[in-house]
Amino acid sequence: MILLLLLGLVAGTMVPIQTSINSRLIEYTRSSFYASTISFAVGSLFLVIVNLIVNPSVFNVNYYHFDFNYTWITGGILGVIFLTGNLILFPRLGASLTVIITIAGQIVMGVLIDTFGWFGANTEPFTFLKLCGIILLFFGIFIMNYTKQKAATETQSNPLALILWLAIGFSFGFAPPIQTAINSQLGQTVQSPFLASFISFFVGTIALFIITLIMNRSLKMRAHSPESGKIKWFYFIGGILGVVFVTANIILMPHLGAALTTIIAMLGQMLMGVLIDHFALLGAPRNRISVRKCVGIVCIIIGIVILRLF
Repeated sequence: MILLLLLGLVAGTMVPIQTSINSRLIEYTRSSFYASTISFAVGSLFLVIVNLIVNPSVFNVNYYHFDFNYTWITGGILGVIFLTGNLILFPRLGASLTVIITIAGQIVMGVLIDTFGWFGANTEPFTFLKLCGIILLFFGIFIMNYTKQKAATETQSNPLALILWLAIGFSFGFAPPIQTAINSQLGQTVQSPFLASFISFFVGTIALFIITLIMNRSLKMRAHSPESGKIKWFYFIGGILGVVFVTANIILMPHLGAALTTIIAMLGQMLMGVLIDHFALLGAPRNRISVRKCVGIVCIIIGIVILRLF
C-alpha cells in the first residue's frame, strides 16, 4: 500500500513540472492550445514506444476482440475539457480561485464515484470520519492557495457572475476523477494500462488539434523567443511527464479508489509546486515556503490518512 501511495505522490509531482515546461513552449507557439497539442502528441508517440516494448501484441489486429464503447473516447475528451476549462476560468477567477474551486470539484466527484461505485469503481461507504477528512482537505487546500487579491477581476466584482463561474469551475473539477475512473475501466478492458493511456492521449491529441486549427488557423512556431532565447529540446518533453501521471492513475484507481487516487496526486502536485516556487525552479518566480503553506500540507496529509484508514 505504501508503494502505491508513493507512486501516486510521484505521479502528482509530474504535473507542475509539465505545466512549467509547457508554459515555456507557449512562448514559441503563442497558443496554449497549440502547446497542449504538441504535449499530447509527444505523449502519444512516447506511449507507442512503451507499448512496443512492454506489450507489442497490442499492435496486432487480432488483439482487439473487445467491444467498442464510450470509455475509448471519453477519457481523452475529459482531459481536454479540464485543460480548456482552466484556460477559460483563469482570467475570470484568478489563479487561486481557479485552483481551489476545481480541486473542490475533483474531491467531491472522487468521493461520489467511490460511494456509489460509478464507472465500475469499487463501492466504499461514506462515513462521518471521511467527512472530517474531507473538511481537513478543503481547509488545507484553501490556506495553501489563498492569496490576497490586489485587484479583483471583472467577474469577482460582480457577485452573480462570480457565483456562476464558481459553479462552472466546480463542474470542470469533475473531469479528472471521472477521466481516471473511465481510463482505469478501459485499462481493464484492453488488459493494459499503457494501451489505455495511449488511447486517451491519442483521442486528446486529435481533439486539441481540431481546437487549435479552429482557434489559431495556423500551426506556425517560432524558433526564438525574446524572453527565453532559442527553443530548447526539453520544452517538448511535457507530454512524457503527462504519460507518467495518467498511466499511474490508471494503475492506482482499482487499488486506492477514485477519491484517494485523486487526492494523493493533488498532494504530489502541491508539494512539487511549493518546491518549484521556493527554489525558483524552471524559470518560476521565487515564492518561499511559508508557515501557512506548511500548515496546509499537514492538514492535507492528516485528511488523506483519515480517508485511507476510515
